[in-house]
Amino acid sequence: MYTCIIFDVDGTIINTEKAVIGSLQKTLKEVTGREYGHDELTFVLGVPGSTALPMLGIHNVDEINDKWNGYMKEYYGDIHIYEGIDSVLKTLNEAKMMTGIVTSKTNQELEEDFVPFGLMDLLPFRVTADDTLKHKPNPEPILKFLELSGANKSEAIYIGDTVYDRDCAAAAGVDFALAAWGAHSPDEIEARYKFNEPVDILKLL
Repeated sequence: MYTCIIFDVDGTIINTEKAVIGSLQKTLKEVTGREYGHDELTFVLGVPGSTALPMLGIHNVDEINDKWNGYMKEYYGDIHIYEGIDSVLKTLNEAKMMTGIVTSKTNQELEEDFVPFGLMDLLPFRVTADDTLKHKPNPEPILKFLELSGANKSEAIYIGDTVYDRDCAAAAGVDFALAAWGAHSPDEIEARYKFNEPVDILKLL
């Protein structure tokens, strides 16, 4: 029986893929002169920019990450909540389920990309990339969430869309459910549960 459901944000609650990849393509074109294909950059989904940029050979990470975040604003119109997730969160809240988020977004990115959707009241506990020294797939973000919330890890489950999310949950000793609606190659990601659409989350109640 679960008493706590922890959510990833990108690819789980909101669809930011077009915005994240599009703004990164624009940033890299300006900085390196190279045009990257969409599929070349999907590996950045689910990790902080401070982790992703060095993997692309970028050394002045803070400067380029700021540029990337600046270009994200041009794509805000492409960001949307996955259908049904808002009603699912309301139902979980009404059922007195503890909920919150563990995300690779920084506090600023969360404020700019996610808070405007008006769901934070339904997700009272949150851990961002600013709250831990180590990030997914390291277990530290989920362990920090458990510390802040007081949730019992044996009664908690993390819902995310990437292998980074799965590995983070496993290392923290928390069950994992795959948000298949936002996942790339969902058949290749092991999970205790695989949910095809947000309403399936309510099966946990």
